[in-house]
Amino acid sequence: MRKFYALHFAVALAFATASTGAFAHALLDHASPGVGSTVSGSPREIALSFTQNLVAGFSGAKLVAAGGGAVPLGKAVVAPGEPQTMHLSVGRALKPGGYTVEWHAVSVDTHRTSGAYRFTVAP
Repeated sequence: MRKFYALHFAVALAFATASTGAFAHALLDHASPGVGSTVSGSPREIALSFTQNLVAGFSGAKLVAAGGGAVPLGKAVVAPGEPQTMHLSVGRALKPGGYTVEWHAVSVDTHRTSGAYRFTVAP
């Protein structure tokens, strides 16, 4: 009887570990301006590249200055040739200082992820 339970447990464990890839989420792979980077001059766009294709209508970001003020961004655009990258235009020139990008992404598998990173505009 023990062998029967051990066999069932082993089969269940094999199925559980084999299917973990199906539960992947869109994670931030790289960004421009880069995570933790210092840029000279105000960026005209924020580009966020993820590990999965995105649904633009449910994905987006906001930009927050160090003092807490929001900076206007354009609507998230996902180009047909770059389904894993979200582009957002920056609504005005950024003054020197620190900024936080707060993003949320919905991948084509309908999972929602979110996160944030900082970059600095040099004087």
